Amino acid sequence: MADLAPVRLIVNGQAREGRCETRKLLVDFLREDLGLTGTHVGCEHGLCGACTVLVNGEAARSCLMLAVQADGVELLTIEGLSTDGTLHPLQEAFHEHHGLQCGFCTPGMLLTALDLLQTNPRPTEAEIRQGLSAVLCRCTGYQGIVKAVEAAAIRLRSST
Repeated sequence: MADLAPVRLIVNGQAREGRCETRKLLVDFLREDLGLTGTHVGCEHGLCGACTVLVNGEAARSCLMLAVQADGVELLTIEGLSTDGTLHPLQEAFHEHHGLQCGFCTPGMLLTALDLLQTNPRPTEAEIRQGLSAVLCRCTGYQGIVKAVEAAAIRLRSST
């Protein structure tokens, strides 16, 4: 058996740790070792964006990152987006504006949108489309997603 490396990190505001092979991907560590199955495994090549999480506040593909590379970082997964059973404004807007259908891309889409809105709280429609182009959706045609991000941007600005 291969040597196991320790991985200690903050996930959704909680200290978590585990041990894994140094070749284990972060997406697999989250799903298999930490039981956080909301992060989806899609293409496994970093192209589809379904596995997107926030690493120290920035969007990152968890299928392109080894779990040991996350040692000491702060991660936000889809499970950490809502608080005490209350949906995040982005989640509410996706629900209201029909920003999802099958839901496979939704965790990555939400976290990518959050990263966008953290860096650009007043994005234009073109900037939203550009910012979300890193996540592939095969169901919605993006109209509802773009409207949802526009609505969430307004809500987030008014809540600060």
